[in-house]
Amino acid sequence: MTYNDTFIRACRKQDTEHVPVWYMRQAGRYDPEYRKIKEKYSLLEICKQPELAAEVTMMPVHKLGVDAAILYSDIMNPVASIGVKFDIVKDIGPVIENPIRSAADVERLKPIDVEGDLGHILETIAILDKELDVPLITFAGAPFTIASYLIEGRPSKGYIRTKELMYSEPRVWEMLMDKLGDMIIAYLRSHVRSGGKAFQLFDSWVGALAPRDFEKYVLPTVSRIFSELSDLDVPKIYFPGVSSGELLPSLTKLQADVIGVDWRVSLSEGRRRMGGKFAIQGNLDPYLLTAPMDVLKEHAKELIDEGVQEPGYIFNLGHGLFPEASLEKLRELTEYIHDYSQEVLKQSAKLRS
Repeated sequence: MTYNDTFIRACRKQDTEHVPVWYMRQAGRYDPEYRKIKEKYSLLEICKQPELAAEVTMMPVHKLGVDAAILYSDIMNPVASIGVKFDIVKDIGPVIENPIRSAADVERLKPIDVEGDLGHILETIAILDKELDVPLITFAGAPFTIASYLIEGRPSKGYIRTKELMYSEPRVWEMLMDKLGDMIIAYLRSHVRSGGKAFQLFDSWVGALAPRDFEKYVLPTVSRIFSELSDLDVPKIYFPGVSSGELLPSLTKLQADVIGVDWRVSLSEGRRRMGGKFAIQGNLDPYLLTAPMDVLKEHAKELIDEGVQEPGYIFNLGHGLFPEASLEKLRELTEYIHDYSQEVLKQSAKLRS
């Protein structure tokens, strides 16, 4: 079995033969085979069956030809181990039984027991480590994004209760950030020990904050996570989610390797805002997948042309795949990214020589 390490090399800003590609939420409802599985099992039920979770993780690798797999899981899984009861409700998302609203609520959160409570996830990672011929990305939700669910009690558009706690009870907020930071560090360390080859910290909703609030209330914990995991010899990705372009200049001291950007900021501008320190991942608007194939390829071409101007580019979406996306279109897009970028990189190598 030939191992495809293109994604790892791109994360490390090394030369690659083509631009690697993977898609956020690439194991999901756009795939008819996955929809059939979901008719029998919920997301959380799939996660608790390592063989099935591994199968779902591998489906887009086999069907699309992507250069990395991402663990089939959910960002809420680890909070079950610290004492939070929740469910993933259809058409809503995570719903918390007893939302966090006070210091007493935070104090009740216990340390995570990854091996004891989440051994099924580690078993899934171990299976994938043996089966995959591309790197496995594992992941965790970042502190603000997890906190927003725990405090609001369900997905929110305005994060009013989250910001209220953050501004009104800074000590309680800091306690919560510390506990979530500890949880994430232990969780991701266990992932790498079990065979994860890279990890991504998803901060899907932190773009709701102004830069000064991000720097004051969130960045210290995000920085601690990457600092305490800096000894792990795997690529580390931070995705600050949607509408987060104004936060990018705040990330320059982060001990990460790759930053994911959404489609509201160009790749070159994202790099400029971060001082060119990181490899960059992104940033096709997922809803361009509704466009005709020639339009989609034109946008992909522009991203590739821009992305390869500097070493370290990974093609991805600016956020996750949606159920109406076309499996066939994704397969054709992946093939186009590989073929076109290979030609571009060949020409660049000739010009350099």
